[in-house]
Amino acid sequence: MLLPDQREEGSVYKKIYKTRDFKLKDDDINRYSGKTFFLKTYGCQMNERDSETLVAILESLGFSEEKDYTKADLLLLNTCSIRENAHNKAFGMLGRFKHLKEKRPEIIVGLCGCMAQELNVCEEIMKNYKFVNLIFGTHNIDRLPELLDEAVAKNSQQIEVLSREEDLVEGMPVIRSNKYKAYVNIIYGCDKFCTYCIVPYTRGRERSRKKEDILKEVKSLVDDGYKEITVLGQNVNAYGKDLYDDYHFGELLEDIAKSGIPRVRFMTSHPWDFTDKMIEVISKYPNIMPSIHLPVQSGSNRILKLMGRRYTKESYLELFDKIKNNIPGVSVSTDIIVGFPGEEEEDFLETMDLVNYCKFDNAFTFIYSERVGTPACKLKNNIPMEVREDRLQRLNEVVNNYFLENNNKLLNTELPVLVEGISDKKNMYYGYSDTNKLINFTSDNELNLGDIVNVVITEVHTWSLDGRVK
Repeated sequence: MLLPDQREEGSVYKKIYKTRDFKLKDDDINRYSGKTFFLKTYGCQMNERDSETLVAILESLGFSEEKDYTKADLLLLNTCSIRENAHNKAFGMLGRFKHLKEKRPEIIVGLCGCMAQELNVCEEIMKNYKFVNLIFGTHNIDRLPELLDEAVAKNSQQIEVLSREEDLVEGMPVIRSNKYKAYVNIIYGCDKFCTYCIVPYTRGRERSRKKEDILKEVKSLVDDGYKEITVLGQNVNAYGKDLYDDYHFGELLEDIAKSGIPRVRFMTSHPWDFTDKMIEVISKYPNIMPSIHLPVQSGSNRILKLMGRRYTKESYLELFDKIKNNIPGVSVSTDIIVGFPGEEEEDFLETMDLVNYCKFDNAFTFIYSERVGTPACKLKNNIPMEVREDRLQRLNEVVNNYFLENNNKLLNTELPVLVEGISDKKNMYYGYSDTNKLINFTSDNELNLGDIVNVVITEVHTWSLDGRVK
């Protein structure tokens, strides 16, 4: 049994990371032929990308995927710990698994991902969810074959959660969930240690993949006909700082653009690391989508300092203006937290002032969610829940108005859209524009999924657009 230690995970230390290749043992291949698995994924795109590898490993072991969890032999949750809601959903799903395990004691139940990296979660599972057979974290996905064998052989609780990240593992199998859009990890972990954020404790410190490995993966996606890639990292802007003196995210983004992939996106960016080189490259290459997610979290310098965000409202707005003035047609989205411990009405109004200045194209807004083990968890929060909810409602009314205002500017314009599917509700095609706007549209001719078509916008809504293929 190996339990996580968040103090160890978050400690400051310097390590040179080595790269090793993943290899499945010959006697592991198809070992579980005839067995089925159910996988439920919570959280961000990084978790979704991890699940693509989990699926590939399980299928290499002989499992086939079962969408109905009541019929599967292996039940696995890939979890998120960024907010309490995702945490509660995962435990709710475990409650369902418990009833099934009572009827079918032979099934294997597992939990992995970010929640597994939290000691309090592991302790709760050990105490109240003893039917869970397998727990592993974010640093040892490559160990799934061995861990699963142990869980099956012993039919008891097997826990292996590493408190520090191991060497980078390349060559792990992947079964992409989409045939036209793909995620490409470029950096793992985060060194920012925002006081409210659990990520450095669950994903570890920043570790960049070698540029050669990234570009090799991008080339294979181009060769396979993919139309869009999203490069991923908890903070993509920090790419390369741990590996190279003069090759960072701007240079990598340029090399990816030169690969010929029709569309390139990236997320997420921290304002502190957003460089002029990045802006130059984004504006230079038309296949880098002019859509930037730039979390601000608060418009109050006092709250930003308490959050450990390392920038001021003024420096954020300076960067925002630089992006808007130098990248034609760019859309900017953001994250905002209300109700952070100590937030006064004046602080909230400063956030509203920033929103009124930026007029974001999209915003993900949240009430502060306390995460055990983070510094902010120790701050006293006397803000009544009704005040937090009122602030969130007021904020959402304003940001929603700007969503609609920005969308209205697109009426009768022509936008390039990647065809992703057919909407069941509207019986129309749907896809996303270069600025990441959801568009439902019609066409006189049958379209192929994965096509990029020009759509004239005919109707505007707050969160989507309607149109027709030109």
